[in-house]
Amino acid sequence: MAADADECDYFVREIEKNDACTLKVKQCYLGDVGCVVWDAAIVLAKYLETKQFYEPSSRVNVWADRRVLELGAGTGAVGLMAAALGGEDVSDFLPPPHYILMADCIYYEQSIVPLVESLKLLSGPETCIICCYEQRTEGINPKVERQFFEVTTNLYFICEEVPADKQDPEFSSPDIHILHIRRNV
Repeated sequence: MAADADECDYFVREIEKNDACTLKVKQCYLGDVGCVVWDAAIVLAKYLETKQFYEPSSRVNVWADRRVLELGAGTGAVGLMAAALGGEDVSDFLPPPHYILMADCIYYEQSIVPLVESLKLLSGPETCIICCYEQRTEGINPKVERQFFEVTTNLYFICEEVPADKQDPEFSSPDIHILHIRRNV
């Protein structure tokens, strides 16, 4: 019996939550940015489960009843983790969100200005933008990262890098950075 053609086009990436449930995301074997569960998305998804955000035994759940917007992240793994940790009813989603989640959005030079403009329009004074990106050293990537931070921190936002000891100890990397970005009020 031949395998279904659709089953041959993808494989399943699994992200195990701390409560032993597993998020399963289909990742295409072939494709571009929207077809991949990027490493930065996994690092960010696991960061959402760290004790400062989510610790059910001590009744800490920052994600419950919060408005969360995800930009990027390839297949949406970060948004899926946030939805799995927080409230189920998203019908009242009104700007500005409490959190904007971004994983590996600092990639294309032509998207930097529209990305920063979107962040300015979508965020409010209380919004925390959590940006996770893989630092790439080849080609135009260093220039793109530099341009993003120049445009972002010039007038509109303040960036603070999350130290390694505040990240998930197993799902972190020196090449992958997590930032908290807030409006410069």
